[in-house]
Parts: sequence; C-alpha cells; structure tokens
Amino acid sequence: MTVTKEESGQEGADDNDGVSGAGDGGYVPSQRRVDRERYKRARARRATAIAALSTLVTGVVLYLVVVNAPGWPRTKETFFDWQYAREAFPKILEGLWLNVRLLLICGAAVLVLGMLIAVARTLRGPVFFPLRALAAAYTDFFRGLPLIINLMIVVLGVPALRLQGVTVDPVLLGGTALTLTYSAYVAEVFRAGIESVHPSQRAAARSLGLTNRQALRHVVLPQAVRRQVPPLLNDLVSLQKDTGLVSIGGAVDAVRAADIIVGRSLNYTPYIVAGLVFVALTIPMTRFTDWVTARMDRRRAQGGTL
Repeated sequence: MTVTKEESGQEGADDNDGVSGAGDGGYVPSQRRVDRERYKRARARRATAIAALSTLVTGVVLYLVVVNAPGWPRTKETFFDWQYAREAFPKILEGLWLNVRLLLICGAAVLVLGMLIAVARTLRGPVFFPLRALAAAYTDFFRGLPLIINLMIVVLGVPALRLQGVTVDPVLLGGTALTLTYSAYVAEVFRAGIESVHPSQRAAARSLGLTNRQALRHVVLPQAVRRQVPPLLNDLVSLQKDTGLVSIGGAVDAVRAADIIVGRSLNYTPYIVAGLVFVALTIPMTRFTDWVTARMDRRRAQGGTL
C-alpha cells in the first residue's frame, strides 16, 4: 500500500504536539495535545479530591476514637488545658531562643569538626595511620554511645572534676556533648561523599599539576559536599530537636521552661506546647531538605552537574 506525501505529512502533523501557524507565526497546539492536557488536569483533580476525602475520613475516625475513649475527659484536662497553654507559651518561646542559638553554634562546629574527621579518615599513606585510627575510634565510640548518656557524662561529670579554668555552664557543656556526638555522624556522611567521588577526578587534578591537598580542596570536597547536602540537612534537623536535651543539666530552654510550669501546676499541657513549638520549627527545615533532595534528583536524572 502506497502513501502519498500529503497523507504522510498529515500523519506527522497529528503526531506532533503542536504546529506553528503559517499566517501569524504563533504556536497552535494540536488537538491531540489539547486532549492530553485536559485528561491530565482531570486526573489531577480526581486524585486531589480522593486524597482530600480520604484525609477527611481518616481525621474524623481518629477524632471519634479519641473523644469517645473512656479516659478522654481526664486526658483533655491534663494535656490540653487552654489556660495553662496560654501561660506556658511566652516562657517556652523565651526558652526556645536558647535552642536556636545552640542549633546555630553547634551546627557550625559539627560541620567543621565532622569535615576534619572525615578528611583524617581518608588520608593515604602509612605515616597517617595513627591519625586514621584515632578518627575511626572517635566515630565508632560516639556513634555507639547514646546521646543522653554522653550529655550526662559531660554535663554532670566535668564539673565534678573541679578542673581549673574549665567551665561548669550547663549550656556550654551541653553544646559540647551535642557537638561530640553529631560530629561523628556528620564525619561519616562527609566520608561517604568523599569516597563517592571517582578516583579519576583526583588523578585528573594531579595530572594538571595540583598537589594532593589542592586536589582534595578544589576538586574532591566540592563534589562530595554537594552530593551529601540532603543527609547533612537531615542531621541538622535531628540536632535541632536534640538541643532540648540540654535541659537535663539545668539549662532553661523550651523543654526546661515547660518542665518548670508542669512541676508547679501538675498539668502536662506545657509539654504539648513545647512539642508543637519544636514541630513548627522543624517542619520548614524538613520541607527545605525535601526540596533540595528533589532538586538534586531532577538534576541527576537530566544529567546535570551534581
């Protein structure tokens, strides 16, 4: 069966997403594309409606289960008292400023110390074996030691030594304990990023006349850090939550402020307020982490630079 040029051209025009108007030079989408876009919008509206309905039904079911529980009146009075929530909120916000400062200072210290430990673990040559062994022992110890125990040892144990010139401030000691623990985790994240860079990158840098240190600084580390941004942000989110643990040493942060009110009133609503404040602080960081991860995945799928 033969196909004329006119029929072939018509089939090609139907397969294209759109054609350019010959008269005015404007873009005119084909009917096939118009139908496809209409179908996509209809599917998106249907999916949104189903998701909204499913969420509403789930929320109603959970609400009915909770409010119809035998102990709900007592639980509501103990954990969801609006009067105590209003009393606790300003004091908890005042204490939250300490948590934010700890996050900023400890976060910067964790990134620096973690990078140094990661670089130490990736040094080559037998002369650096003691440094590699010490870095490995550090990461193994502090990754295995529970953070709460580390805080107790540092916050309560260091003042007991009565060392001259050593601070006994629970905020500084608590921040030190957080830095020690999270540096071990971040160091492994950095090390994974460094080892993910192909050796040919370092070899190419060396062939251009760069020293090992210059190749590490200008070629390997930039690629390693970019690849590990999402897990690094996740560690910072965890650090933000764990800053509340410094309250075990007596530092008046958001958690300790809530604890003081609870001890006076025997009502646990301040704990709920403190928890919601931490959640409100964490959600933007979590969504930013998701956005960065999705952006890097798109660039990787398109073959862009990581």
